[in-house]
Amino acid sequence: MRSKYIPWKVGEEIKAESLRVIDSEAKQIGILTREEALLKAKEAGLDLIEVVPQANPPVAKIINLGKFLYQEEKRKKIEAKKVKGGEVKEVRLSPFIAENDYNTRLKRLREFLEGKNKAKVVVVFKGRQMNSKPFGYSLLNKVLDNLGREGINVDMEPKFMGRHLIMIISPTNKFKKEK
Repeated sequence: MRSKYIPWKVGEEIKAESLRVIDSEAKQIGILTREEALLKAKEAGLDLIEVVPQANPPVAKIINLGKFLYQEEKRKKIEAKKVKGGEVKEVRLSPFIAENDYNTRLKRLREFLEGKNKAKVVVVFKGRQMNSKPFGYSLLNKVLDNLGREGINVDMEPKFMGRHLIMIISPTNKFKKEK
């Protein structure tokens, strides 16, 4: 019994009668019966791991289990690094924000969008500011105009959630980087 879960079938766990076998140098040996493949793995002092069970016949590799797990972990980390975007970044504004603060937040928002991230633009209302909700909507329209509407996709229209007016935007392929 193994101490940790491994999604691949190893050695005797493999139930397929015939397997396409690959050796430790990544050279294809050919199609062998399960017993022949287990025997070859035992002779080499390595493990037989079923790597592609959905193939016909399933593909098995003769390799050290620890080495195989390390390679898979490394491959997953590299793939995870390649996946870019998907994060939702947040920028908070006040309905009566000063021009310099607004420009700083706009610059930050542009950086998020250039990094292919979604952005949540939140206008926070405090106290009596709740009586001037139209200022929040006009501020969000100003943000969209300054970013360039054709390069922006509005994922969630401006909507009040308590004292926050929230809008979620994401970049399209046409989003222009500021020079």
